[in-house]
Amino acid sequence: MISLLSEQTGGEIYPVHRLDTATGGVMVYAKNKKYAASLSDTIAKNHPDKRYWAIVRGQIDSEGVMEDFLWHDKIKNKSFVVKSERKGAKKASLEYKVIAENEINGEIYTLVEIKLHTGRTHQIRVQFASRGHSLVGDGKYGGKSGYPLALWCHSLTLPNGMSYSCLPPENEVLWEIFNEK
Repeated sequence: MISLLSEQTGGEIYPVHRLDTATGGVMVYAKNKKYAASLSDTIAKNHPDKRYWAIVRGQIDSEGVMEDFLWHDKIKNKSFVVKSERKGAKKASLEYKVIAENEINGEIYTLVEIKLHTGRTHQIRVQFASRGHSLVGDGKYGGKSGYPLALWCHSLTLPNGMSYSCLPPENEVLWEIFNEK
């Protein structure tokens, strides 16, 4: 993406925050290194309001908070829910609410909106999977299917008040099961 944007703008482009590789949605870039560093520092100190949509397997409570300690294995690039006593474990917290449910071929799929309180590696994916509700398309955490990962960052409000949003592609089969909702 950086190469593509650099080519289109004719200048350097710098990422301000991150998304997991397979996650789509809002991503903010800066046109100069100084602003990117300043904004990244601000984001690290004052967590932005980042909202995601995810399609999970099964039926879940209409809303809730998930709090766990996560440990990230850098060699396997995989996170695990662990007890707090483990060295290197970090607290992870998110809240969610159900937007819609749909049954397809006898299986229930639930569309949830998620607000992150922390930003741990694969946080959403591992916290839902640890409760038996893996994300559709997430082979790493038990959600194997022929679909891409059903995780989309649909809005981001930075600490300075700037806000960005985008919807999943209209022709994406995965999200179409909830279009009428």
